[in-house]
Amino acid sequence: PAIGKAIIEAAQEVIDGKLNDHFPLVVWQTGSGTQSNMNANEVISNRAIELLGGVMGSKKPVHPNDHVNMSQSSNDTYPTAMHIACAERIVHDLLPALRHLHAALEAKTKAFAHIVKIGRTHTQDATPLTLGQEFSGYAAQVASSIKRIEMTLPGLQELAQGGTAVGTGLNAPVGFAEKVAARIAAITGIGFVTAPNKFEALAAHDSMVFSHGAINACAGALFKIANDIRLLGSGPRSGLGELSLPENEPGSSIMPGKVNPTQCEALTQVCIQVFGNNAAVTFAGSQGHFELNVYNPLMAYNFLQSVQLLADAAISFTDNCVVGIEAREDNIKAALDRSLMLVTALAPTIGYDNAAKIAKTAHKNGTTLREEALATGLVSEADYDRLVRPEDMTHPG
Repeated sequence: PAIGKAIIEAAQEVIDGKLNDHFPLVVWQTGSGTQSNMNANEVISNRAIELLGGVMGSKKPVHPNDHVNMSQSSNDTYPTAMHIACAERIVHDLLPALRHLHAALEAKTKAFAHIVKIGRTHTQDATPLTLGQEFSGYAAQVASSIKRIEMTLPGLQELAQGGTAVGTGLNAPVGFAEKVAARIAAITGIGFVTAPNKFEALAAHDSMVFSHGAINACAGALFKIANDIRLLGSGPRSGLGELSLPENEPGSSIMPGKVNPTQCEALTQVCIQVFGNNAAVTFAGSQGHFELNVYNPLMAYNFLQSVQLLADAAISFTDNCVVGIEAREDNIKAALDRSLMLVTALAPTIGYDNAAKIAKTAHKNGTTLREEALATGLVSEADYDRLVRPEDMTHPG
Protein backbone atom coordinates (compact mmCIF):
# COMPACT_ATOMS: atom_id res chain seq x y z
CA PRO A 1 0.00 0.00 0.00
CA ALA A 2 2.81 2.44 0.82
CA ILE A 3 4.41 1.96 -2.58
CA GLY A 4 1.08 2.40 -4.32
CA LYS A 5 0.30 5.60 -2.43
CA ALA A 6 3.75 7.00 -3.21
CA ILE A 7 3.31 6.21 -6.91
CA ILE A 8 -0.09 7.93 -6.93
CA GLU A 9 1.33 11.02 -5.22
CA ALA A 10 4.29 11.17 -7.60
CA ALA A 11 2.06 10.68 -10.63
CA GLN A 12 -0.18 13.52 -9.47
CA GLU A 13 2.85 15.80 -9.27
CA VAL A 14 3.63 14.89 -12.88
CA ILE A 15 0.05 15.71 -13.88
CA ASP A 16 0.27 19.04 -12.04
CA GLY A 17 3.39 19.96 -14.00
CA LYS A 18 5.66 20.08 -10.96
CA LEU A 19 8.18 17.73 -12.56
CA ASN A 20 8.14 19.06 -16.13
CA ASP A 21 11.87 19.75 -16.09
CA HIS A 22 12.47 16.01 -15.86
CA PHE A 23 10.91 15.32 -19.27
CA PRO A 24 13.58 16.42 -21.79
CA LEU A 25 12.70 14.06 -24.64
CA VAL A 26 11.61 15.25 -28.06
CA VAL A 27 8.97 13.83 -30.38
CA TRP A 28 11.59 12.26 -32.65
CA GLN A 29 12.29 9.00 -30.83
CA THR A 30 11.32 5.37 -31.16
CA GLY A 31 7.94 5.08 -32.85
CA SER A 32 6.32 3.20 -29.98
CA GLY A 33 7.02 6.06 -27.59
CA THR A 34 9.00 3.74 -25.32
CA GLN A 35 11.50 6.45 -24.37
CA SER A 36 8.71 8.77 -23.22
CA ASN A 37 6.95 5.96 -21.39
CA MET A 38 10.12 4.97 -19.55
CA ASN A 39 10.87 8.62 -18.89
CA ALA A 40 7.52 8.81 -17.08
CA ASN A 41 8.09 5.50 -15.29
CA GLU A 42 11.52 6.59 -14.05
CA VAL A 43 10.43 10.06 -12.95
CA ILE A 44 7.47 8.63 -11.06
CA SER A 45 9.51 5.83 -9.47
CA ASN A 46 12.32 8.16 -8.39
CA ARG A 47 9.92 10.72 -6.95
CA ALA A 48 8.08 7.92 -5.14
CA ILE A 49 11.42 6.67 -3.78
CA GLU A 50 12.17 10.20 -2.59
CA LEU A 51 8.78 10.46 -0.89
CA LEU A 52 9.46 7.16 0.90
CA GLY A 53 12.87 8.36 2.09
CA GLY A 54 14.90 6.18 -0.26
CA VAL A 55 17.84 6.91 -2.54
CA MET A 56 16.94 8.19 -6.00
CA GLY A 57 18.27 5.96 -8.76
CA SER A 58 18.37 2.90 -6.53
CA LYS A 59 15.09 1.50 -7.91
CA LYS A 60 14.27 0.62 -4.29
CA PRO A 61 11.68 0.37 -2.89
CA VAL A 62 9.93 1.51 -6.11
CA HIS A 63 11.03 -0.02 -9.40
CA PRO A 64 10.16 1.81 -12.67
CA ASN A 65 9.30 -1.44 -14.48
CA ASP A 66 8.18 -3.83 -11.76
CA HIS A 67 5.97 -1.31 -9.97
CA VAL A 68 5.17 1.79 -12.05
CA ASN A 69 4.93 -0.11 -15.35
CA MET A 70 3.21 -3.13 -13.78
CA SER A 71 0.81 -4.93 -16.16
CA GLN A 72 1.69 -2.45 -18.90
CA SER A 73 3.80 -2.06 -22.02
CA SER A 74 4.75 1.07 -23.92
CA ASN A 75 2.87 -0.56 -26.78
CA ASP A 76 -0.50 -0.21 -25.07
CA THR A 77 0.20 2.66 -22.68
CA TYR A 78 1.34 5.17 -25.31
CA PRO A 79 -1.65 4.63 -27.65
CA THR A 80 -3.90 4.91 -24.60
CA ALA A 81 -2.32 8.23 -23.66
CA MET A 82 -2.71 9.39 -27.28
CA HIS A 83 -6.42 8.66 -27.30
CA ILE A 84 -7.01 10.28 -23.92
CA ALA A 85 -5.09 13.44 -24.84
CA CYS A 86 -6.71 13.82 -28.25
CA ALA A 87 -10.23 13.17 -27.00
CA GLU A 88 -9.81 15.59 -24.11
CA ARG A 89 -8.50 18.38 -26.31
CA ILE A 90 -11.32 17.90 -28.79
CA VAL A 91 -13.97 17.92 -26.07
CA HIS A 92 -12.55 20.74 -23.97
CA ASP A 93 -10.88 22.98 -26.58
CA LEU A 94 -11.87 22.42 -30.20
CA LEU A 95 -15.60 21.77 -29.93
CA PRO A 96 -16.25 24.73 -27.58
CA ALA A 97 -14.27 26.99 -29.93
CA LEU A 98 -16.30 25.85 -32.93
CA ARG A 99 -19.57 26.30 -31.05
CA HIS A 100 -18.45 29.83 -30.19
CA LEU A 101 -17.80 30.55 -33.86
CA HIS A 102 -21.09 28.97 -34.88
CA ALA A 103 -23.04 31.18 -32.48
CA ALA A 104 -21.38 34.31 -33.88
CA LEU A 105 -22.14 33.30 -37.46
CA GLU A 106 -25.75 32.55 -36.54
CA ALA A 107 -26.01 36.02 -35.01
CA LYS A 108 -24.78 37.57 -38.26
CA THR A 109 -27.23 35.40 -40.20
CA LYS A 110 -30.09 37.05 -38.32
CA ALA A 111 -28.60 40.54 -38.38
CA PHE A 112 -28.09 40.45 -42.15
CA ALA A 113 -31.38 38.71 -43.04
CA HIS A 114 -32.89 41.84 -44.60
CA ILE A 115 -29.96 42.74 -46.86
CA VAL A 116 -30.41 41.56 -50.45
CA LYS A 117 -27.19 41.21 -52.43
CA ILE A 118 -25.96 39.70 -55.64
CA GLY A 119 -24.78 36.12 -55.50
CA ARG A 120 -21.64 34.92 -57.23
CA THR A 121 -20.78 31.58 -58.81
CA HIS A 122 -17.45 30.90 -60.52
CA THR A 123 -16.57 34.36 -59.08
CA GLN A 124 -19.05 35.81 -61.60
CA ASP A 125 -22.36 37.57 -60.97
CA ALA A 126 -25.28 35.23 -60.31
CA THR A 127 -28.80 35.60 -58.93
CA PRO A 128 -29.59 37.41 -55.66
CA LEU A 129 -29.65 36.10 -52.13
CA THR A 130 -29.58 37.80 -48.77
CA LEU A 131 -26.37 38.42 -46.90
CA GLY A 132 -28.02 36.51 -44.07
CA GLN A 133 -28.47 33.49 -46.34
CA GLU A 134 -24.82 33.68 -47.31
CA PHE A 135 -23.79 33.68 -43.65
CA SER A 136 -26.25 30.89 -42.90
CA GLY A 137 -24.19 28.73 -45.23
CA TYR A 138 -21.09 29.49 -43.19
CA ALA A 139 -22.92 28.70 -39.95
CA ALA A 140 -24.15 25.41 -41.41
CA GLN A 141 -20.61 24.47 -42.44
CA VAL A 142 -19.39 24.94 -38.89
CA ALA A 143 -22.38 23.05 -37.46
CA SER A 144 -21.68 20.14 -39.80
CA SER A 145 -18.00 20.21 -38.86
CA ILE A 146 -18.94 19.93 -35.20
CA LYS A 147 -21.16 16.92 -35.91
CA ARG A 148 -18.50 15.18 -37.98
CA ILE A 149 -15.85 15.64 -35.30
CA GLU A 150 -18.25 14.42 -32.61
CA MET A 151 -18.88 11.31 -34.71
CA THR A 152 -15.20 10.37 -34.39
CA LEU A 153 -15.09 10.49 -30.59
CA PRO A 154 -16.33 6.91 -29.97
CA GLY A 155 -13.26 5.58 -31.78
CA LEU A 156 -10.91 7.74 -29.72
CA GLN A 157 -12.67 6.60 -26.57
CA GLU A 158 -11.53 3.01 -27.15
CA LEU A 159 -8.35 2.42 -25.14
CA ALA A 160 -5.54 0.01 -25.91
CA GLN A 161 -4.52 -0.43 -22.27
CA GLY A 162 -4.47 -4.09 -21.33
CA GLY A 163 -3.12 -5.30 -24.65
CA THR A 164 0.45 -5.12 -23.28
CA ALA A 165 3.12 -6.07 -25.85
CA VAL A 166 1.27 -7.41 -28.90
CA GLY A 167 -2.40 -7.32 -27.94
CA THR A 168 -2.68 -10.63 -26.09
CA GLY A 169 -2.69 -9.07 -22.63
CA LEU A 170 0.31 -11.08 -21.42
CA ASN A 171 1.28 -10.16 -17.82
CA ALA A 172 -1.93 -8.16 -17.29
CA PRO A 173 -4.51 -9.69 -14.95
CA VAL A 174 -7.97 -10.55 -16.25
CA GLY A 175 -10.24 -7.53 -15.93
CA PHE A 176 -7.36 -5.06 -15.76
CA ALA A 177 -8.20 -3.42 -19.10
CA GLU A 178 -11.83 -2.86 -18.18
CA LYS A 179 -10.98 -1.42 -14.77
CA VAL A 180 -8.42 0.98 -16.24
CA ALA A 181 -10.88 2.26 -18.84
CA ALA A 182 -13.63 2.68 -16.26
CA ARG A 183 -11.31 4.59 -13.94
CA ILE A 184 -10.09 6.90 -16.72
CA ALA A 185 -13.68 7.54 -17.77
CA ALA A 186 -14.57 8.46 -14.19
CA ILE A 187 -11.60 10.82 -13.85
CA THR A 188 -12.06 12.59 -17.19
CA GLY A 189 -15.83 12.55 -17.52
CA ILE A 190 -15.41 11.19 -21.05
CA GLY A 191 -16.87 7.81 -22.03
CA PHE A 192 -13.66 5.83 -22.40
CA VAL A 193 -13.98 2.05 -22.75
CA THR A 194 -11.53 -0.74 -23.31
CA ALA A 195 -10.91 -1.43 -26.99
CA PRO A 196 -12.77 -4.60 -28.03
CA ASN A 197 -9.81 -5.79 -30.10
CA LYS A 198 -6.38 -4.99 -28.68
CA PHE A 199 -4.57 -6.26 -31.77
CA GLU A 200 -6.14 -3.52 -33.83
CA ALA A 201 -5.62 -0.98 -31.04
CA LEU A 202 -1.85 -1.58 -31.07
CA ALA A 203 -1.19 -2.27 -34.74
CA ALA A 204 -3.47 0.35 -36.30
CA HIS A 205 -4.57 3.86 -35.43
CA ASP A 206 -7.43 4.20 -37.87
CA SER A 207 -9.53 6.02 -35.27
CA MET A 208 -6.86 8.72 -35.05
CA VAL A 209 -6.73 9.03 -38.84
CA PHE A 210 -10.53 9.16 -39.05
CA SER A 211 -10.81 11.79 -36.35
CA HIS A 212 -8.08 13.96 -37.81
CA GLY A 213 -9.78 13.59 -41.18
CA ALA A 214 -12.87 15.24 -39.70
CA ILE A 215 -10.67 17.97 -38.24
CA ASN A 216 -9.09 18.39 -41.67
CA ALA A 217 -12.54 18.74 -43.24
CA CYS A 218 -13.33 21.38 -40.64
CA ALA A 219 -10.15 23.24 -41.59
CA GLY A 220 -11.31 23.15 -45.20
CA ALA A 221 -14.64 24.67 -44.19
CA LEU A 222 -13.00 27.39 -42.11
CA PHE A 223 -10.61 28.22 -44.94
CA LYS A 224 -13.55 28.75 -47.29
CA ILE A 225 -15.39 30.92 -44.76
CA ALA A 226 -12.36 33.08 -43.96
CA ASN A 227 -11.51 33.41 -47.64
CA ASP A 228 -15.03 34.53 -48.55
CA ILE A 229 -15.10 37.07 -45.75
CA ARG A 230 -11.78 38.63 -46.67
CA LEU A 231 -12.77 38.85 -50.34
CA LEU A 232 -16.16 40.35 -49.51
CA GLY A 233 -14.30 42.84 -47.34
CA SER A 234 -11.75 43.72 -50.02
CA GLY A 235 -11.28 47.40 -50.76
CA PRO A 236 -12.21 49.65 -49.15
CA ARG A 237 -12.74 51.49 -52.44
CA SER A 238 -11.34 49.30 -55.19
CA GLY A 239 -12.54 45.87 -54.10
CA LEU A 240 -15.91 44.24 -53.56
CA GLY A 241 -16.36 46.23 -50.38
CA GLU A 242 -19.54 44.48 -49.24
CA LEU A 243 -18.29 43.89 -45.71
CA SER A 244 -16.46 46.11 -43.27
CA LEU A 245 -14.01 44.10 -41.18
CA PRO A 246 -12.76 45.20 -37.75
CA GLU A 247 -9.60 47.31 -37.80
CA ASN A 248 -7.35 45.59 -35.28
CA GLU A 249 -3.93 46.92 -36.24
CA PRO A 250 -2.07 48.82 -38.99
CA GLY A 251 -1.80 46.73 -42.14
CA SER A 252 1.29 48.15 -43.75
CA SER A 253 4.67 49.52 -42.76
CA ILE A 254 4.76 51.71 -45.87
CA MET A 255 1.15 52.49 -46.81
CA PRO A 256 -0.46 54.76 -44.20
CA GLY A 257 -4.02 53.92 -43.21
CA LYS A 258 -4.02 50.47 -44.79
CA VAL A 259 -5.94 47.78 -42.93
CA ASN A 260 -5.53 44.09 -43.72
CA PRO A 261 -7.85 41.11 -43.05
CA THR A 262 -5.37 39.80 -40.49
CA GLN A 263 -7.68 37.38 -38.71
CA CYS A 264 -8.74 35.80 -42.00
CA GLU A 265 -5.12 35.38 -43.02
CA ALA A 266 -4.16 33.92 -39.65
CA LEU A 267 -6.98 31.39 -39.77
CA THR A 268 -6.24 30.31 -43.34
CA GLN A 269 -2.57 29.78 -42.45
CA VAL A 270 -3.63 27.57 -39.55
CA CYS A 271 -5.89 25.62 -41.90
CA ILE A 272 -2.99 24.99 -44.28
CA GLN A 273 -0.92 23.70 -41.36
CA VAL A 274 -3.76 21.32 -40.48
CA PHE A 275 -3.87 20.12 -44.11
CA GLY A 276 -0.17 19.28 -43.85
CA ASN A 277 -0.63 17.59 -40.49
CA ASN A 278 -3.41 15.49 -41.98
CA ALA A 279 -1.07 14.15 -44.64
CA ALA A 280 1.44 13.22 -41.93
CA VAL A 281 -1.18 11.61 -39.68
CA THR A 282 -2.67 9.65 -42.58
CA PHE A 283 0.66 8.29 -43.76
CA ALA A 284 1.78 7.51 -40.21
CA GLY A 285 -1.47 5.67 -39.60
CA SER A 286 -0.75 3.40 -42.55
CA GLN A 287 2.55 2.28 -41.06
CA GLY A 288 1.36 -0.45 -38.74
CA HIS A 289 3.98 -3.13 -39.30
CA PHE A 290 2.62 -6.47 -38.09
CA GLU A 291 1.57 -6.08 -34.43
CA LEU A 292 2.56 -2.47 -33.78
CA ASN A 293 2.35 0.96 -35.35
CA VAL A 294 5.67 2.70 -34.76
CA TYR A 295 4.75 6.28 -35.65
CA ASN A 296 2.92 7.10 -32.43
CA PRO A 297 4.80 10.24 -31.31
CA LEU A 298 4.47 11.79 -34.77
CA MET A 299 0.74 11.09 -34.89
CA ALA A 300 0.12 12.45 -31.41
CA TYR A 301 2.21 15.57 -32.03
CA ASN A 302 0.51 16.50 -35.29
CA PHE A 303 -2.97 15.64 -34.07
CA LEU A 304 -2.68 17.70 -30.90
CA GLN A 305 -1.10 20.58 -32.78
CA SER A 306 -4.00 20.63 -35.24
CA VAL A 307 -6.57 20.64 -32.46
CA GLN A 308 -4.90 23.40 -30.48
CA LEU A 309 -4.13 25.59 -33.49
CA LEU A 310 -7.64 25.30 -34.89
CA ALA A 311 -9.27 25.92 -31.51
CA ASP A 312 -7.15 29.00 -30.82
CA ALA A 313 -7.61 30.35 -34.35
CA ALA A 314 -11.37 29.82 -34.29
CA ILE A 315 -11.72 31.77 -31.05
CA SER A 316 -9.50 34.60 -32.29
CA PHE A 317 -11.30 34.74 -35.64
CA THR A 318 -14.65 34.89 -33.85
CA ASP A 319 -13.75 37.51 -31.26
CA ASN A 320 -11.54 39.72 -33.42
CA CYS A 321 -13.31 39.46 -36.76
CA VAL A 322 -16.74 37.83 -37.03
CA VAL A 323 -18.49 39.63 -34.18
CA GLY A 324 -17.34 43.00 -35.55
CA ILE A 325 -18.29 42.48 -39.20
CA GLU A 326 -20.64 45.11 -40.58
CA ALA A 327 -22.45 45.23 -43.90
CA ARG A 328 -21.66 48.08 -46.30
CA GLU A 329 -25.22 48.32 -47.55
CA ASP A 330 -24.64 51.11 -50.06
CA ASN A 331 -21.99 49.09 -51.87
CA ILE A 332 -24.10 45.96 -51.72
CA LYS A 333 -27.10 47.76 -53.24
CA ALA A 334 -24.99 49.37 -55.96
CA ALA A 335 -23.59 46.00 -57.03
CA LEU A 336 -27.06 44.46 -56.95
CA ASP A 337 -28.61 47.22 -59.04
CA ARG A 338 -26.03 47.00 -61.81
CA SER A 339 -25.94 43.21 -62.01
CA LEU A 340 -26.99 41.73 -65.33
CA MET A 341 -28.01 38.43 -63.78
CA LEU A 342 -31.27 39.91 -62.53
CA VAL A 343 -32.41 39.09 -66.05
CA THR A 344 -32.88 35.52 -64.82
CA ALA A 345 -36.23 36.62 -63.40
CA LEU A 346 -37.44 37.34 -66.95
CA ALA A 347 -36.47 33.94 -68.38
CA PRO A 348 -39.68 32.08 -67.41
CA THR A 349 -41.71 34.78 -69.20
CA ILE A 350 -39.67 35.64 -72.31
CA GLY A 351 -37.46 32.56 -72.58
CA TYR A 352 -33.80 31.84 -71.89
CA ASP A 353 -32.48 33.00 -75.27
CA ASN A 354 -34.28 36.33 -75.22
CA ALA A 355 -33.18 36.97 -71.64
CA ALA A 356 -29.58 36.12 -72.52
CA LYS A 357 -29.69 38.51 -75.48
CA ILE A 358 -30.93 41.33 -73.25
CA ALA A 359 -28.12 40.77 -70.74
CA LYS A 360 -25.42 40.63 -73.41
CA THR A 361 -26.73 43.72 -75.18
CA ALA A 362 -26.86 45.69 -71.94
CA HIS A 363 -23.30 44.64 -71.14
CA LYS A 364 -22.09 45.58 -74.63
CA ASN A 365 -23.84 48.95 -74.72
CA GLY A 366 -23.26 49.89 -71.11
CA THR A 367 -26.98 50.25 -70.61
CA THR A 368 -29.33 48.88 -67.98
CA LEU A 369 -31.32 45.67 -68.13
CA ARG A 370 -34.49 47.67 -67.90
CA GLU A 371 -33.58 49.80 -70.92
CA GLU A 372 -32.70 46.83 -73.10
CA ALA A 373 -35.65 44.72 -71.94
CA LEU A 374 -38.14 47.45 -72.79
CA ALA A 375 -36.41 48.06 -76.13
CA THR A 376 -37.14 44.50 -77.22
CA GLY A 377 -40.86 44.99 -76.78
CA LEU A 378 -41.06 41.58 -75.13
CA VAL A 379 -41.93 43.00 -71.73
CA SER A 380 -43.81 46.09 -70.55
CA GLU A 381 -42.65 48.51 -67.88
CA ALA A 382 -45.23 47.14 -65.49
CA ASP A 383 -44.23 43.54 -66.15
CA TYR A 384 -40.53 44.34 -65.79
CA ASP A 385 -41.09 46.06 -62.45
CA ARG A 386 -43.26 43.17 -61.30
CA LEU A 387 -40.87 40.44 -62.37
CA VAL A 388 -37.45 41.92 -61.65
CA ARG A 389 -37.66 42.33 -57.91
CA PRO A 390 -34.41 41.15 -56.25
CA GLU A 391 -36.10 40.66 -52.89
CA ASP A 392 -38.48 38.16 -54.50
CA MET A 393 -35.61 36.25 -56.08
CA THR A 394 -34.16 35.03 -52.78
CA HIS A 395 -36.59 32.15 -52.29
CA PRO A 396 -38.28 29.45 -54.38
CA GLY A 397 -40.95 30.49 -56.85
